[in-house]
Amino acid sequence: MHTQSLSFEVRMARTRNDLQAACRVRAESYGHHLPHLHDMLLEPDLLDADEHTVVVLCVDKVSGSAVGTARFQTNAGGPLLIEHSMTVPEGIRSDTRAEITRLSAVAGADPLVKIALMKASYLFCVASQVRRMLICARKESLIRQYRRLGFVDVFDGDKTLPMRHVGRLDHQVLTLNVTAVERTWRETNNALYGFFFDTAHPDIQLFSMRPALPNRVPARSAARTTAVWQPSVELRKTIRSREVVQAVPS
Repeated sequence: MHTQSLSFEVRMARTRNDLQAACRVRAESYGHHLPHLHDMLLEPDLLDADEHTVVVLCVDKVSGSAVGTARFQTNAGGPLLIEHSMTVPEGIRSDTRAEITRLSAVAGADPLVKIALMKASYLFCVASQVRRMLICARKESLIRQYRRLGFVDVFDGDKTLPMRHVGRLDHQVLTLNVTAVERTWRETNNALYGFFFDTAHPDIQLFSMRPALPNRVPARSAARTTAVWQPSVELRKTIRSREVVQAVPS
């Protein structure tokens, strides 16, 4: 195994500043194609504060700016967001599960950002003893990309389902068997096998306690900067459960 340095770091969003930076990436990435979502995505939603949810951030080493983000939710605390719109098939129901959402990168970001975010999602699932990843996708090009990663359709015949958390738009649901990825990719000579399994990336530090963004503020204000984000009372009243948390089309 060899070691590769990336042009960015991947860390958990641990502070208010980290989470707001992730929201700006979401708004820029998705808002470019869906302008009506831009302002909504600039603010964290209730799921971002859930104890069984992790937001990760890619931060450029030179500029210190956020260039990518993704969100991982496990079913340790209850149904996944996607499961409010579908019944999990029996073959998946007994597995521990995680849903990957909000995966996005800013325009002009290092092409490895999204691949590194997928590796981070895999590493998170392995560390959390998650056996299944679930995603929903609407664009055919994105569905093809996920299939190249080893995701398969949960339902036969390219079946689509309206997703309550994305305006009831029809999406395909795909899943990845986390425990079989290494073997499957090795046997099929998947082009990403080396990046995922034969390369160490010290810049992917999911469980570091350090904030994702570089600390460039005076020491006397550091305590305020590292405060963990909590949803306001108004937001909690507006979004009463994870069932109505808005998300963007995958």
